[in-house]
Amino acid sequence: MNEFKISVIIPAHNEGGTIGDLVSKIRSLYPDFEILVVNDGSKDDTAVEAKNAGAKVHNHPYNIGNGAAVKSGIRHASGDVLVFMDGDLQHDPEDIEKMLEHIPEYDMVVGARSIKGQSSIGRALGNKIYNWLASYVAKFPIKDLTSGFRAIKSDLAHKLVNLLPNTYSYPSTLTLGTLRSGRSLAYIPINIQKRKM
Repeated sequence: MNEFKISVIIPAHNEGGTIGDLVSKIRSLYPDFEILVVNDGSKDDTAVEAKNAGAKVHNHPYNIGNGAAVKSGIRHASGDVLVFMDGDLQHDPEDIEKMLEHIPEYDMVVGARSIKGQSSIGRALGNKIYNWLASYVAKFPIKDLTSGFRAIKSDLAHKLVNLLPNTYSYPSTLTLGTLRSGRSLAYIPINIQKRKM
């Protein structure tokens, strides 16, 4: 893990109540990591809280979308490996180390949620169908197509950045783009916390 520069990219929209705690936890666990919060036009104090906790902050002038924030993060981060995670404390920063253990062997590592980790039974069922369809198309067993918690080599992220939509569907595009590029992908199990409001 020490041989690479790591950037943690956190897209955030109105996450002022959680972003400071998240950045502080990442900073305490991984003091050498670059932490980049992309403030996607928040109306609250997201940018101030993130900066005060020690993150670099890139601001969108208005809400463009979660995928657009990730794309800005890819373009502004300096790391060799980029880690994407949500700003609402659903993802456990301790899992970052588990993902990075599989790089450089794999080009992208995705945190796969269990059925219990989904926000509702309906969403869990929908995701299961999406995973099955994507696995069929990609000829690869996709365990969690829509997980936003992932680590990817920077060179691959830069090759795929212009394909990514500005919406929440960017993880699906990243997954399929990685596989279609002939690059390697691994899944690790993660635990999801209930979203903090």
